[in-house]
Formats: sequence, C-alpha cells, structure tokens
Amino acid sequence: MTLPYLDGEIRDARHHMQVRVYYEDTDFSGIVYHANYLRFMERGRTNHLRLLGAEQHALFAQAESEAPGFAFVVRSMQIDYLKPARMDDVLDVVTWPVAVKGASITLAQEVRRGEEVLVKAEVRVAFISEGRAHPIPKALRALLKADLV
Repeated sequence: MTLPYLDGEIRDARHHMQVRVYYEDTDFSGIVYHANYLRFMERGRTNHLRLLGAEQHALFAQAESEAPGFAFVVRSMQIDYLKPARMDDVLDVVTWPVAVKGASITLAQEVRRGEEVLVKAEVRVAFISEGRAHPIPKALRALLKADLV
C-alpha cells in the first residue's frame, strides 16, 4: 500500500522523502552516526521504487516468473559525508536514477537539510536471481527507465 505522506513523492524526476533525526540515530557527540545515512538512503531507494508505478505487484509477479528468487542487492556505493546532521533535523533524502544497464541500475542520492547537501552517494544496485546476476526483466526495466532524464 502506498502512503504518500510516508513514502515521499516524485517531483522533477527525483524521489524526495522526509526523515526526522531521532536520538537513536545519533552518536555520543550528538550527530548522526555515519551508518544511519545508509538506512535513510535504503528507505529512499525502496520508496522510490514503490512510487514508480501503480502496478508494482503485477510487475514483481512478472519479474518472479522471468527470474525466480530475484532480489536487488547493493553492489557498490561511493559516499561523501560533507556536513553533519543533528537530532531533530528534518532531512530530505533525494534519489534519482543515473543509468540502467543489463543487470544493474545506478542511482544518485543526496541527504539534504533544506538546500544544504549533507551527504552525497552513488549506489549501484544489481538484480540477481537464484544468487547470480540476471538481466533486469523487461517490464521492470521499462519502469526504472521511466524516470531517466
């Protein structure tokens, strides 16, 4: 079920999702612990995919028939921590596709506080089936490319 207030929104071909920083997200110095940005960005990627199409369940059912036991897995990530976030900050996790290739998609992500970019990342996500790289099924590929500018 898609809940826009929880899942964020897609505007200008980019997914935006709001996250509030809680005490549990911070380290002893009161700033967001570096690994927690990975969790925020994972949620952004998941919600981006969720909001891409109303027929998501049908697409995944079709993908399952083409590639049994499929999954998306993070293959690589480059990340730059530019500025810290602190408790009670409201962050905007922004996600957009950069490239869709055979068995992978590359996404750019930023974590912002207002207009200020705090973290930048580029994430390569591989599509696997039964533990091996597998070309992204056609219907899913079409959906993922829909947002490419």
